[in-house]
Amino acid sequence: MPKYTGGEILVKCLLKEKVKFVFGIPGDQLNPFTDAIYRIGSKEGMQFIMTRHEQAAAHMADAYSRVTGEPGVCTGTVGPGAADLVPGVYVAYADSIPLIVITAQNQTWKSYPDHGSTQALNQKKLFEAITKWNVVVNRVERIPELVERGFRVALSGKPGPVHLDFPVDIFFEEVEIDEDEFLRPSQYRAVEPPAGDLKLVKEAAEMLIKAKLPLIHVGRGLLASNASKELIQLAEYISAPVTTTVAAKGAIPEDHPLCLISDGFGALAAQNDSDAVLLVGSKLGDLDFWGKPPGWSDPSEQKFIQIDISPEMIGLNRRVDLAIVGDAKKVLDSLLNEIKKRSPKIERDLSEYKEAQRNWLKEFREKAKSNRKPIHPLRLIKEVRGFFPRDAISCIDGGNTAVWAHYLNRIYEPRSFLWAADSGHLGTGLPFAIGAKLANPEKQVYLITGDGAFMFNIQELETAVRLKTNIVVIVANDSAWGMIKGSQMLQFNKRYIGVDFSDVRYDKVAQAMNCYGERVEDPEEIKPALERAVSSNKPAVLDVKIDRETNLNPPDLVTLAAIWLEGCEHPKREVTKEKLEKTVV
Repeated sequence: MPKYTGGEILVKCLLKEKVKFVFGIPGDQLNPFTDAIYRIGSKEGMQFIMTRHEQAAAHMADAYSRVTGEPGVCTGTVGPGAADLVPGVYVAYADSIPLIVITAQNQTWKSYPDHGSTQALNQKKLFEAITKWNVVVNRVERIPELVERGFRVALSGKPGPVHLDFPVDIFFEEVEIDEDEFLRPSQYRAVEPPAGDLKLVKEAAEMLIKAKLPLIHVGRGLLASNASKELIQLAEYISAPVTTTVAAKGAIPEDHPLCLISDGFGALAAQNDSDAVLLVGSKLGDLDFWGKPPGWSDPSEQKFIQIDISPEMIGLNRRVDLAIVGDAKKVLDSLLNEIKKRSPKIERDLSEYKEAQRNWLKEFREKAKSNRKPIHPLRLIKEVRGFFPRDAISCIDGGNTAVWAHYLNRIYEPRSFLWAADSGHLGTGLPFAIGAKLANPEKQVYLITGDGAFMFNIQELETAVRLKTNIVVIVANDSAWGMIKGSQMLQFNKRYIGVDFSDVRYDKVAQAMNCYGERVEDPEEIKPALERAVSSNKPAVLDVKIDRETNLNPPDLVTLAAIWLEGCEHPKREVTKEKLEKTVV
């Protein structure tokens, strides 16, 4: 039998899973692994992507997974390298993104973890809170078994990160191993997801057919299942309005006649009026009012059918009338077939809800026409979204910047919107954009970020240049932590503390890193600057000076919803702003 080091065995296991990129920063303990990538992995297309910070490595692996649906792989060496991965792994854990996180240890497996070594850190305990499963690989012969289990756990049920911690001797040790030990994925994990109980699917079909106004609400689980086609086909057959969580933007094109923009007035109206809700791949979090009134109707008036691949997600924040545990794509396909057996295509007049949506967006679109200087944030969002094609990949980063983008940054395709939805973590944007470009190089990738968020990982501009990932970064520059400063203005009588920056020329920083850089202060120059950025054939940064005062107080979704709900002549929508805030908090 041939002999392999632990590092070589790990690479051969990853190749069986068709891993293309390993993101990270090398270290002495990782050298047998990275050397095996060089000698063995590269022959089969595997690349080691060196970043400038381990946090960014985890974010890039995360983005790769969001765009492709395949697990991302990232690595960090002992102690500080492993600890630096944590922020990026946390974002993936919060959004249920499958990652394989590989760390190395100074100590041998016999002395791990407490032997007084420099850089000693109990890395297993460190990652326990932000992974689905983690393990110390204590024998070189167990590498195939434990890597297989890692992929199985990462991809089973509700996806998420797993962590494999390698004591240093495990990577260096050489053993004989039979080639038959390297199994195909179908030999150790399910490659076809569960379809759901047909009896329950038939009951769901009956409920939706009998409903006066069925509504479909989807979360990121639908995107994970690649079920957008099935969603649209079902919605069109029964004329059901579709709303999404913010994380699921793009599950249905946001200009589709049946799509109601999340948190908009049309969406809130339909969610209130619906007598049967089909909930797919969503936990109903705070931005979904926890599934409670006034964002939704009372359970006594509104039936809920929930589809989720994870049994523990059923009824998490709202009781359900029918629960189907299964893969969204398979269940929706089966559900549509059962509906077609029982009913012809259903037509409904949804003009009331589309009109409410148009009225809700009207104010934002008017403000986006502003020609004033400094630039209104909505003008910036409108110009950027109007410039890039429908299939461009959109990355969003920042506090108020993300709020402004929500209003006018429309998404039209699945897996083309990247945002740290459940964590709100700042600094994801630039590495997200680089990872997305590596995953889908033929598509244009743009990032809209605040200046505060941009500085978290600005060093990765060098990575973008080195990898020739020609992304376009648009920095909404207000020289402040805009969201926090806005809170201090509204709630603490303008007692500003710790929220203001000096004026940084991000365009010149970009130029120093061999990117294209340009500062934009006139709204009429946004589009020409975008044209210059793309034609530069380099990673590009546009440093856009936005109105600091306007950025302090973007229209708050809770306030807007309360105003709308108070003004509707409908018993289900009679609610005060105080009641709404209490529900959300």
